[in-house]
Amino acid sequence: MDSEVPEARVVVGVDGSPSSYAALRWALRYAGLVGGVVEAVAVWELPGLYGWSGPAVDMDVDAEEARDRMRQELTDVLGPAEAASVRSHLVHGNASDVLLRAAEGAEALVVGSRGRGGFARALLGSVSQHVSQHATCPVVIVRADQKPADQK
Repeated sequence: MDSEVPEARVVVGVDGSPSSYAALRWALRYAGLVGGVVEAVAVWELPGLYGWSGPAVDMDVDAEEARDRMRQELTDVLGPAEAASVRSHLVHGNASDVLLRAAEGAEALVVGSRGRGGFARALLGSVSQHVSQHATCPVVIVRADQKPADQK
């Protein structure tokens, strides 16, 4: 019988923060161990879109330009060879919801401990906390690379 085994997917949330870059590197190493592929997901949401007044931002987001910036960011973080092996997705919506949907059936969902927003003293960001409680697959939360105390 010909039955295809689905390929192992490792989904990683990328938002430009140091901890998301650490999560991306972790996901790439893990995918290599399990023979899987990395799917990097960047999420954008227009602030103020659902208020009583019109949005205060340009509704014409240049998706192609954003995809190009994401590919460049992946190359900057991983290098050209590794970045070429990563499947990148730029999705509009709520970050937690998008990541949870993307991770359905995945080997793991990898996120940084804190993203670009949030409070500096928070142990976990709202997205990492939410996905850790609601994902249907294992969740790995990666802290940003820390420099030793003697290297400031």
